[in-house]
Amino acid sequence: MRRRGESRGPWIVCVHIPRFELRVATGGSRELLGRAVAIAPSGTGVLPIGEVSASAQAQGVRAGMALGEALGHCRELELIPGDPVKVERAWNGVVRSLEGIGALSELARPGLAYFVGSGLEGIHGGRDGVIAAAGKALRRPPRIGAGPTRFASLAAALEARSRRAKVVGDREARRYLAAQPVSVLRYRPETEPLVPALERLGVRTLGGLVELGASAVADRFGEPGRVARQLALGHDTPLRVCRVEDRVEESMELADANSGLLLQRTLGVLVDRLLARPERRGRTFRALILSACLVERGTWREHVVLREAIANRQRILDALTAPLGLLPAPAVTLGLAVEQFGPAIADQTTLLDGERAARDRRRREAVSQVHALAGPHALFRVLVVEPDSPAPEHRTITTPWAR
Repeated sequence: MRRRGESRGPWIVCVHIPRFELRVATGGSRELLGRAVAIAPSGTGVLPIGEVSASAQAQGVRAGMALGEALGHCRELELIPGDPVKVERAWNGVVRSLEGIGALSELARPGLAYFVGSGLEGIHGGRDGVIAAAGKALRRPPRIGAGPTRFASLAAALEARSRRAKVVGDREARRYLAAQPVSVLRYRPETEPLVPALERLGVRTLGGLVELGASAVADRFGEPGRVARQLALGHDTPLRVCRVEDRVEESMELADANSGLLLQRTLGVLVDRLLARPERRGRTFRALILSACLVERGTWREHVVLREAIANRQRILDALTAPLGLLPAPAVTLGLAVEQFGPAIADQTTLLDGERAARDRRRREAVSQVHALAGPHALFRVLVVEPDSPAPEHRTITTPWAR
């Protein structure tokens, strides 16, 4: 017998840990109490700040705000450097804890994950058991929401308390979403830019967005507006789950002098170590993560997606040279990790090898044609002229010809 409002079809669980990156960077949520703290922008130019504490948010500072604007709202705002390497390791630990209860998650960003809870009811004894297992699997009590779609479960998780989950049923999902503020759209990258424009137009709730009409929203906001209206009506795309694999990574401490030549040599050693790791099992590299622990407090990391899956040492170094130049400060430790493997290729050829093979194939075809005209016992000389070569190349071929 189902309770009133309980989901009849598949339902999604949203696990939300507020200010996850800020908590990791400051060493725990206790240090955030009573302090206006924000993660400092990284890089150069006009860049937005990262996650902010509750005290800073109460004074009008929000994540994604320009630094000058944030300081205008809160003069006492304290900026701390981010720690993306530590954040990633902590988040991978959270995801593995969820996998321990049987949940394959879609990872939206550090601190926010979704998984299908309806498939785990038989293991944990119903919907309440699944939600309780997800809360017990994590060391810090998360905010947990459940609903028929990813977006509905997100809105529920934002309203939930740390030790009491919020559940939205199928029948009440559309009415529930209509009453939610448009700020919920900030948690979806495709609809995040719409929020300031909607607030300037006086649209405060998702229900107000729906009332504008499909044609008006599409004409004013384009594809992001259409997606936002579909989310407000209770429609969403299926989850894209992924499994966290054991990270294959290498790191090396640097000397005091972080010159370009030293960094290049250290990077070459790290590439050699990764290629020699037995966990690679002959596979190629498709995406890498270049990271560093800086002399100043904080860490730095850069995703490097290769144009194709490769295992050639020199080509990997060429792809990593430009990202290495983005290092914002002298580093104490340099690290390199494999984010995604490619297929195993026994003998990978370079671009020059492919051109050489094409020239050899053209030569063989030319010699075969001459051989067919001259006969099997002829002795002849072949002059091969390459169209891209300034001088012809001579080769002497004697018969009998071996195909």
